[in-house]
Amino acid sequence: MTNWMLVAVLLGVMAVAYHLGLTRSRVMARAGNARRAAMHSRPGYYGALVALWCGLPAFLVFAVWNIAEPSLIRNAVVTMLSSEAGTMTSQQVGIAMQRIESIASGFGVAGDVTPVEAAAAAEMARLQAIGFYTKIALVMAIVLGGLVFAYRRIKPDFRARNHVEQIVRIAMFLASGVAILTTVGIVLSMVSETLRFFSFVSPLDFFFGTVWDPRFSTTGAAGGGYGILPLLSGTLLVSVVAMTVAVPVGLMTAIFLAEYATPRFRSIAKPVIEVLAGIPTIVYGVFALIVVGPFFSSVGAAIGLEIRATSALTAGFVMGIMLIPFISSLSDDIITQVPRSLRDASMGLGATRSETIRRVVLPAALPGVVGAVLLAASRAIGETMIVVLAAGNSPVLQGNPFEAVSTVTVTIVNQLTGDQDFASPQSLVAFALGLTLFVITLGLNVVALYIVRKYREQYD
Repeated sequence: MTNWMLVAVLLGVMAVAYHLGLTRSRVMARAGNARRAAMHSRPGYYGALVALWCGLPAFLVFAVWNIAEPSLIRNAVVTMLSSEAGTMTSQQVGIAMQRIESIASGFGVAGDVTPVEAAAAAEMARLQAIGFYTKIALVMAIVLGGLVFAYRRIKPDFRARNHVEQIVRIAMFLASGVAILTTVGIVLSMVSETLRFFSFVSPLDFFFGTVWDPRFSTTGAAGGGYGILPLLSGTLLVSVVAMTVAVPVGLMTAIFLAEYATPRFRSIAKPVIEVLAGIPTIVYGVFALIVVGPFFSSVGAAIGLEIRATSALTAGFVMGIMLIPFISSLSDDIITQVPRSLRDASMGLGATRSETIRRVVLPAALPGVVGAVLLAASRAIGETMIVVLAAGNSPVLQGNPFEAVSTVTVTIVNQLTGDQDFASPQSLVAFALGLTLFVITLGLNVVALYIVRKYREQYD
């Protein structure tokens, strides 16, 4: 029996436990009605409580066991290996343990198996077997104990609903805590590495420098230039082009679908437009590289302009296409939520449909539309694959959209590609760039939420 099979068995037992609790509570409810003693909670709560008592402690023990067991077995095998093979360095122990784990799992290893490795692998297999069967016995004992305990607590005056709601409340609190702690952990990890980077490079040179030329060296010294302004200018240029494409097209699409399209056409067109949001960004990047870039270059040559195939215009245009469903979907939802009574009142006063949209609907939906645009802008700033393939990777401070540029995300990819020493400024700068990008996108999201909350109009 594998771990997944054990999980499936636990879920099946929980289903059976739910049915047992449900049946017992219904029997008691019928008996209580005969004696005019009603149950405190509905039968479903009693069934859910029995299932939770049956499964939650078992799953907790199962998770803790799976986390702790590999380390305990490894320590036992390392102790045995050290006693038989003598003193070993940490690197030698790591190599030996990889071979022993392969032997114990049944996979072959290169070279001959020494008697020490064979004995250690046999010991590891024995400990894994003992641990697995012990885990099954312990989990099943906890399951049966929880089932009996909860089943016997089912009584008319037992507040099952309160207990179930308390468990659900704790589960939601833990889920929220995981999300918050994950965000905090990401930020703290970037902050710590960024502080290490600033021990090599001055923050003033980083935030106000106009030259990006990090030179790799074997000494770990910070050579070249680490100015972020060329990268920020490239990021801003690509994002401006993208929003120039996405905002008018997405907003007009939303207005048409919400105000002019028939229900049948809307039911077909909206899912088709939203398909664009499901296309992987690498596909957009390849499309920009082999179709859009050469097309812009040929058009520029025809009208006397020099437009590079990989440029801010190419990357921004394709990114704008990618953002169209993002803006149109959010704006459409916001526009359709404007009360119909406002439209009827405007048309009742003699306004045309277009005047009603311009002077009533859009002002009412403007805070939400602005929030959608800002959220799309933060999405554009953080995009990676399209600009990696289509922007050209030229970290030069300029404002010409027809030339190649480099963005913050592209540079992060470049700095962390290959075998890197994460103690050198050439690699640590990626964390400083990531933290800067995080602060920028966080600021845009905060501004978007502020606008939506402060200027949102409430209707009865």
